Amino acid sequence: MDYTFLLALALILLFTKLFGLITAKVHLPQVVGALVAGILLGPSCFGILEESDFLIKTAEIGVIMLMFIAGLDTDINELKHTGPAACLIAVLGVFTPILFCGGIYLIFFAGSLSFLTLMKAAFVGVVFAATSVSITVETLNEMGKLKTKVGATLLSAAIIDDIIGIVVLSVLSGVGNTTIKPGIVIIKILLFFVFTLVIGLVVYRFFKRLSINHSNTRRLSIWALAFCFLMSFFAERLFGVADITGAYFAGVILCNLTDTRKYIAKKVTVASYVLFSPVFFAGIGLKTDISGLTPKVLLFAVFLILSAVISKIVGCGFAAKLCGMNLSDSTKIGVGMVARGEVALMVAQKGIDAGYIDRAILPAIVLCVVVAALITPVLLKLSYKKDL
Repeated sequence: MDYTFLLALALILLFTKLFGLITAKVHLPQVVGALVAGILLGPSCFGILEESDFLIKTAEIGVIMLMFIAGLDTDINELKHTGPAACLIAVLGVFTPILFCGGIYLIFFAGSLSFLTLMKAAFVGVVFAATSVSITVETLNEMGKLKTKVGATLLSAAIIDDIIGIVVLSVLSGVGNTTIKPGIVIIKILLFFVFTLVIGLVVYRFFKRLSINHSNTRRLSIWALAFCFLMSFFAERLFGVADITGAYFAGVILCNLTDTRKYIAKKVTVASYVLFSPVFFAGIGLKTDISGLTPKVLLFAVFLILSAVISKIVGCGFAAKLCGMNLSDSTKIGVGMVARGEVALMVAQKGIDAGYIDRAILPAIVLCVVVAALITPVLLKLSYKKDL
């Protein structure tokens, strides 16, 4: 047996943590450090590691667990409280970046408006549809502005934003399968949600009853994770929906279990954080070939960054204004939705797997995600400057 996979794991864990600590010291998201570690270890820099079947599958488990945790962290009561405003902000916050960023891709790389080109543009747009709520929450919390109307609306809109983005990804993934007719794709997606609703009711009641006598026991987290993997499998195999969609809704099904949810999230987060998530983020870095960063791709990255930032500010800010918020609060909403992070990278990975995102432009996508994550706290603090 070849045991080099153990060396690969050791190097990924050591370097992702080391660079994560370095980026945390300078108040940057640790995911940035993990991406840098993957780039340095990969073929485009030192060439110590390269992709293997083991790392690819381990990374897939990592992305599934991350989406399951995101589902568990969904606050349904908060969504109900903020209501229509958050929904409208989220809708425009998804479709404006798809149009802006997808349009930039077409300007730079469209030889002709074929179905394949439009699909590639749509996938690039969907990468930047989802908001990284953790960065915005951390910044608002630091300023003492999280428990305000703007803070609550931002939090809910970002959650709904992710849900819509995941659904759009599932639709695109299905439509992109040219062996299946579009009508069949839509039916299968609708059947997936019916399946999720029925299974969700049964599983939720099972876990609710189980938590009465076995609250905070390890069997809960083990069975919850097993349910997550089953939902991922059924989503992909039976309905042609992305496996991360199944994982996300598995978390949403269990998110109303209050104390039990917190226990499950804590246990799954530890397993994810210790092994699987570092491999996923490092894997994105391994795929990012910066040696192929041509002037055209670099210029594309610049316009992509501008589009990713402006589209969220314009789309979400305009939606907030339509909902009766003043210009100042609308601007804060728009700026707060700019951050991109883990979900964007997950969608990019799915796009690469499906053949709709070229590896040549991955450096531009990674650079855009990193810049959006870095500038959001700065822009958010500037938007609150008059209030502080």
